[in-house]
Amino acid sequence: MPVVDPEKLIGLQRNAEEVRNDHGKTSLTDALIATNGIISPKLAGKIRYLDSRPDEQLRGITMESSAISLYFSMLRRSAAEAPPVQKEYLINLIDSPGHIDFSSEVSTASRLCDGALVLVDAVEGVCSQTVTVLRQTWTEHLKPMLVINKVDRLITELRMSPGEAYTHLSKLLEQVNAVIGSFYQGERMEEDLQWRERVDERVAAAAAKEQEKTERKAVKTSNGVVDDVDGVATTGATGEFEEKDDEDLYFSPEKNNVIFSSAVDGWAFTVRQFASIYEKKLGMKRSVLEKVLWGDFYLEPKTRRVLGSKHLKGRALKPMFVQLVLDNIWAVYEATTGGANGRGDPAMLEKITKSLSLTIPPHILRSRDPRAILTTVLAAWLPLSTAVLVSVTEYLPGPPAAQASRLSRLIEASPGAKFVDTAIKEAMVQFKASPNDPVVAYVSKMVAIPSSELPENKRLAGVSMSGEEARDLARRKRAELGRRVKEAESEGINDLSRALDDVQIDDDNNADANGVKDEKPEDQEHLIGFARLFSGTLSVGDSVYVLSPRFSPANPHQVPEPQKVTVTGLYLMMGRGLEKLTSVPAGVVFGIAGLDRHILKSGTLCSQLEGAVNLAGVSMGSQPIVRVALEPHNPGDLGKMIHGMRLLEQSDPCAQYEVLESGEHVISTAGELHLERCLKDLRERFARCEIQAGEPIVPYRETILNAAEMAPPKDKNLPRGTVIGVAASKQITIRLRVRPLPLAVTEFLEKNAGAIRRLYSERRAEEDNKRGLDDQDASSRDDANHAPTAGESLFSLLEFKENLRTVFAKEKAQSEIWGDVVEKIAAFGPRRTGPNLLIDVTERGTCQKFLQEGLSTAPTAHEVFPTSKTDGLFARDFSDKISYGFQLATLQGPLCHEPVQGIAVFLEEVTITAPREDDSLAVDGRLTGEVIKTVRDSIRQGFLDWSPRLCLAMYSCEIQASRTSSPKSFHFPRILTSFHFPPPPTPSYSPPIPAEVLGRVYGVITRRRGRIVSESLHEGTSFFSIIALLPVAESFGFSDEMLTRTSGGASPQLVFHGFSSTLLDEDPFWVPHTEDELEDLGTLADRENVAKKYMDAVRMRKGMVVKGKLVDAEKQKNLKR
Repeated sequence: MPVVDPEKLIGLQRNAEEVRNDHGKTSLTDALIATNGIISPKLAGKIRYLDSRPDEQLRGITMESSAISLYFSMLRRSAAEAPPVQKEYLINLIDSPGHIDFSSEVSTASRLCDGALVLVDAVEGVCSQTVTVLRQTWTEHLKPMLVINKVDRLITELRMSPGEAYTHLSKLLEQVNAVIGSFYQGERMEEDLQWRERVDERVAAAAAKEQEKTERKAVKTSNGVVDDVDGVATTGATGEFEEKDDEDLYFSPEKNNVIFSSAVDGWAFTVRQFASIYEKKLGMKRSVLEKVLWGDFYLEPKTRRVLGSKHLKGRALKPMFVQLVLDNIWAVYEATTGGANGRGDPAMLEKITKSLSLTIPPHILRSRDPRAILTTVLAAWLPLSTAVLVSVTEYLPGPPAAQASRLSRLIEASPGAKFVDTAIKEAMVQFKASPNDPVVAYVSKMVAIPSSELPENKRLAGVSMSGEEARDLARRKRAELGRRVKEAESEGINDLSRALDDVQIDDDNNADANGVKDEKPEDQEHLIGFARLFSGTLSVGDSVYVLSPRFSPANPHQVPEPQKVTVTGLYLMMGRGLEKLTSVPAGVVFGIAGLDRHILKSGTLCSQLEGAVNLAGVSMGSQPIVRVALEPHNPGDLGKMIHGMRLLEQSDPCAQYEVLESGEHVISTAGELHLERCLKDLRERFARCEIQAGEPIVPYRETILNAAEMAPPKDKNLPRGTVIGVAASKQITIRLRVRPLPLAVTEFLEKNAGAIRRLYSERRAEEDNKRGLDDQDASSRDDANHAPTAGESLFSLLEFKENLRTVFAKEKAQSEIWGDVVEKIAAFGPRRTGPNLLIDVTERGTCQKFLQEGLSTAPTAHEVFPTSKTDGLFARDFSDKISYGFQLATLQGPLCHEPVQGIAVFLEEVTITAPREDDSLAVDGRLTGEVIKTVRDSIRQGFLDWSPRLCLAMYSCEIQASRTSSPKSFHFPRILTSFHFPPPPTPSYSPPIPAEVLGRVYGVITRRRGRIVSESLHEGTSFFSIIALLPVAESFGFSDEMLTRTSGGASPQLVFHGFSSTLLDEDPFWVPHTEDELEDLGTLADRENVAKKYMDAVRMRKGMVVKGKLVDAEKQKNLKR
């Protein structure tokens, strides 16, 4: 393959109509890269060119997204009779990981693209990661193309006949379309609900106006508003719910959006490709063949007419896809690798090559490797690169069309969309790319590049030095020669000649003034932004504003105000290398330098600050759940480690770095494999020092239940959970009651944390505006400016209250408790957004109500107490302290100082007995701390009055189990007639999974305290799918143990599922107290308490008191005694 000059790719960037920005996969991408002469076609699928990391090559999986720009040209006709004209395309391809631990790489890359190649394994089918990727394409409004890869496994592993393979592929296609249909149905239900709410609001508004006019007797019945209301609600174009056609959303081979491929064997095809092959042979139009080559259509051999299933009349005909497509591919495999000895049939191979007009080199035909012959024949007949690249250029849109269809919806979903400048919105949607148009670019992540890999630091092989470089080298050589001569003059002529011989003329920049060669400097890491330009033209030296994910155009100058940054470098991403650019037009994926100190993970670049758009709100596919405390082996390397961890946090979309209150430096990752990669990068690239990792820190949650068997209340005179807390000074008494929240309410609050955070932000902004403040404190600003990500439901205040009231109304058994609590909610916790409630039921309303409309209208202390007592202290003066104590209590629970979820704290009474003469600032300050401590301790005491539970962080584990061995030989169905019309093959048989494989799978899950949720057999295959729940605390080493125990017959995928107490329904403080329990277990409770084991482990790690039992040791005795 000829090597494509990078200048050719740079030139194609200006022609936006011929640019495609797509996703890909590594083995398939190799075949596309080979078309540009970067790698040999023989190595395609084996070298994994875009897996540039050594650990990626070792494990055989992709861990980081990589981008490469490819050149593709083809002959196109503008009309049927027009001569073909060569058209050139630039394809920006991004290869993203498939492992669930690195799904954040897929999320960050999706916004850069206009289309996506979604690869599905032909055998394993739709798995959890497939659903995740399809959901990401749906959320980002990308146009997807389905690639059913590894079709060869249906032939070589599952031994399917062509008819069975067609049935299997049809069911696989239905499964993928069912996932797309679920997304569409969910969106339509939400739109229908919103439409009904809008109609109800308009009807209510019209009815209110009608009532007002009726009272004033100014309504005219002929032109009344009632008619308009009825028209809006029942008839008319504006009142009807507009249905959307979902036909274009689904995958179907006749639409040219499905590719069947085998990347390892180097072939792929589409229905359109075979339609062009059979167009002349069958005498049919290509457009007709494209519609009937897939589906229940049959070809009558004699008349060559296409028949539907209704017209078969009992004849045993094959579907056209089987007869014209699959039978031919199966015949190639039979002729090359089939037969009793696995070496194929030379006579059949010769017949096939002649019928296809293929020329196979003689040295390939003489090869002893049947696979070499197989790949050569299929690559010549159905080249993978041609099928994929032609489909991409024909089906997927270019940047102008893609931005016109998807950017308007992305802008509407961005923070502060109403305040976005119209000029910026038009420039992005209409794809304006002139230098005078606004510049808007999205930086998806920061990529760490070694300094030696930057284009400015690399000298191409065979390129001579510039004149300045040559003069500088000559000056250094003359200076070195003069120094050596002066040193040798005093020692004689022999020393002089020896000194001249020692002078080496080489290009060495690492010699100091004394000629001593310095040690090789460390190869520093530079952070390059991985970006996409949506409008305008960006050049080196331009200045743009860097907008963080928390930026909102509603308040563009809010502290910290976005800074203006100068672009120091632009690069063309070429996989393992970079090519230097001077400017970048709109619609191009590129690298940008100069942002390393201004962007943490992602951000938006804009040429103006007023009315700028924030595109950085992308939902991550996986959340960091596994935390590990790190420390350097040498304490003197602590600075290096901290610098390296900050670089890692910037370059990894999912890694997070934090310093705990104990001083521990902790890194959070998405999973065990992700953690391993991060530690390797820290040691070898970013920190460059030896680092020790502690035991993984797994998060827990604490909650309470109303269990059937609980210990009696601590105070028999008070209801369960009720605590009367008295401050140390005896001047403040607080009565509160802790109750468990209904499970549905807890789930609702967890799901809508973003809405709660936004409501709190609006409330703080109103309060600050009322007080005339221009700024907020740092802590409140961090929470208030949270950028909503895709997928979050952001209700208005009225919508949130109504939905919360509906959830509470479902608890009919406890309606007297939860009936009217929504209006009395004073705070959410912890961190003001958690799934816990502080409910103020005091007689006079101590705390401000959180969900009330507008600012607080509650009376002040002087209005409540109009007597002379207003000179003293009142409960309302400590409302913020009570709320702060609630936040502390829910942030660190009483079990092991983990966050609390699912509790409601009812504040019943607050009594202050401080005398008037003690009312001073000193007393006020002292009582502040006492109130906070009293509230916190009282909530913890009330918490322990119920049956406490430890909620475990859970993984949803999907396991694909298969048979571990296969028959040694396999005979393909014999093909006796001509190549294009073989007879029906004999049915094949897939042996079931051995029982010992499933037994070992269940054994590993049970030993790690997991639970099987579902199990199913993939019809027509030997694959068994198992869904299980597994605690994160027990997941370390799970994948390796599963692979070892099953000899590679089962492979798990772990996805974070949330926190659950159902898997460990056990009180950590449980002790036997009934007669039966004491009789069975004894007073020491010999049964292991797993919840207590987890709780004690966390308490020991945090340095808390752990109550243990002393084991009596027996005195050692000698045998003689």
